[in-house]
Amino acid sequence: MKESIEVEAIHYETGKPVRIDISDGLIDRISLMPELKQFQDLHIAPGLIDNQINGYKGIDFSAVDLTPEKMKTAVEYIRRDGVTTFQPTVITNSHERLLMVFRNLAEALKEKDISNSVPGFHLEGPYISPEEGYYGCHPAAFIRKPSWSEFSEYQEAAGGNIRQVTVAPEVEGAIEFIKLCTANNVIVSIGHTNASAEQVRLAVDNGASLSTHLGNGCANLIDRHKNPLWPQLANDLLVPSIIADGHHLLPEEVQVFYKVKGPENIILTSDVTHLIGMAPGRYLFLGSEVVYTVDGLIKNPVLDCLAGASFPIRRGVENMLNFTGCSLGEAINLATKNVSRICRLPDRGSLEAGKRADLILFERAANKLNIKQTWVNGRIDFTSL
Repeated sequence: MKESIEVEAIHYETGKPVRIDISDGLIDRISLMPELKQFQDLHIAPGLIDNQINGYKGIDFSAVDLTPEKMKTAVEYIRRDGVTTFQPTVITNSHERLLMVFRNLAEALKEKDISNSVPGFHLEGPYISPEEGYYGCHPAAFIRKPSWSEFSEYQEAAGGNIRQVTVAPEVEGAIEFIKLCTANNVIVSIGHTNASAEQVRLAVDNGASLSTHLGNGCANLIDRHKNPLWPQLANDLLVPSIIADGHHLLPEEVQVFYKVKGPENIILTSDVTHLIGMAPGRYLFLGSEVVYTVDGLIKNPVLDCLAGASFPIRRGVENMLNFTGCSLGEAINLATKNVSRICRLPDRGSLEAGKRADLILFERAANKLNIKQTWVNGRIDFTSL
């Protein structure tokens, strides 16, 4: 017997009142309403999708003591911020540590409530630039050349669930590695790179389709003409992810990226670390001390670089409204519809019949989104209504 539910709110793209009928976890029908019966200011949109989350509220996804219980707690916190799908992201580390981390994540993924929100994992490194500045806060001692046999070990440890990998195309062996990833349905993203225009082109020709947090993972001082940013912006086949938290990119940079790529060919990411929601102060992170300031900046003072982010992807949506003047629908699509297309998640990310009923209900105050409900697979997972 089918389980049917209905929810009414203002459609995030059209601004019109709608009723969404949900059946067995899927959107069954969307109907226009003359008016809303209650909650007149409540908007509805697809649940947010974040392809790069390193941890949440004290729970580090790269910790050796990560358990399914800790992961479940992190998922609960993440959903409260309106994110219904995300990729736990693991960065550069030793071979043994990466194997252990992916085994932990694979074990957690056996829990249905976790796998409902986690389609797979993102490996950011260790196959990135060894040049200072470009590797950011990744531990330099563990950066290495791409190895398909090594990556295959990680994929086996992960239960086949590594679905995205970030690579620097200029590193020896990277192009062949990109080709193998593409042939094996692993999404390749260019990042933490000092690649030339030709190296970027070769990476794209062999299957790279994303740029990881473009504008970051880059040296502070670069040549104004020959640098890795322009070739990635110029290539129409590359979709950049950007961290629009107000720290990682200036508003003017966000505006340029958005104008160059257009509203359908750019995505938001958060790159949040486990420090999100914790008290400002000094923390040991990736083997070094980082400073977490009251305004949400996380910085490694020795390397003079940012060390991840502390704001949920919702902040990026809000900032896109402020920085670019785009519509509410366009801003939310950067963290929903666009991500589902680029990250190959065709069953979610839009308000359409047949799609998963992963939803957020929110109130909009100026350009702030106040999440009131989060739905996953047609069920209310979080509510403050």
